[in-house]
Amino acid sequence: MIVEIDARGLDCPKPVINTKKAIEQITEGSVITIVDNEAAKENVSKLAKKLKYEYSVKAEGDLYYISINKGESLGFEEMGDPKENISESVIYVSSDKMGSGDDTLGEILIKGYFYTLTELKPYPKAILFVNSGVNLTIDSSPVLEYIRILESYGVEVLSCGTCLDFYNITSRLSVGGISNMYSIAEHMNNAKNTIKL
Repeated sequence: MIVEIDARGLDCPKPVINTKKAIEQITEGSVITIVDNEAAKENVSKLAKKLKYEYSVKAEGDLYYISINKGESLGFEEMGDPKENISESVIYVSSDKMGSGDDTLGEILIKGYFYTLTELKPYPKAILFVNSGVNLTIDSSPVLEYIRILESYGVEVLSCGTCLDFYNITSRLSVGGISNMYSIAEHMNNAKNTIKL
C-alpha cells in the first residue's frame, strides 16, 4: 500500500502530524509526504528516523518527496548508544541571553551556563531552542562550541523550524536539527523535568 500526503503549504507541525497519522493507519507499506520547504522536509525525515523506519528524500524543483517504508526497521537501538550519562531532563531555551536586564550581562551569563553544562553530569536529554534562542545554534553563536560538545555526548539539540524561518537564519544552523512544535511539546511532556531559561 502506498499513501500520499500532500503537505504543501501547510504550517508547522501539520506535515509531521499528517504523516504520523498516515503511518499509524497502515500496517505495512509506504507513506510519501510532499512538502515545499526545507524545515518541513527535515521535520518529516526526523519523524521517520525517530520511528525507526527506512526513508528516502527526493527533491524535484521546489518540492521534496519523503518516502517512508513502514515495517523496515533500521534497528537503531541494537546499533546502540548507551548514553549512560544522560538524564531525563530537558532544557528549554527561549532567548539568546540569560535572564532579564542588561543584554551584555545576559550574553556573559549564557556563555557561562552552556560551558558549565559541558562540565556537569548527567547531561540533559535534550535542549530545545525557540524564539531568539535559535540564535545560539547558528554559525555566529557565542556558545556553538559548547553545544557541539553536548551533542557529541549524546544530548539531542533541536531548533524550532518556524523560529529559524522567522529570523531568516535556517541556512545558518550549525548544530543539531530542525524541529517543530509537535516534537517540542512531546519532549516537554515526556521529560521528568523541564528547565526553562
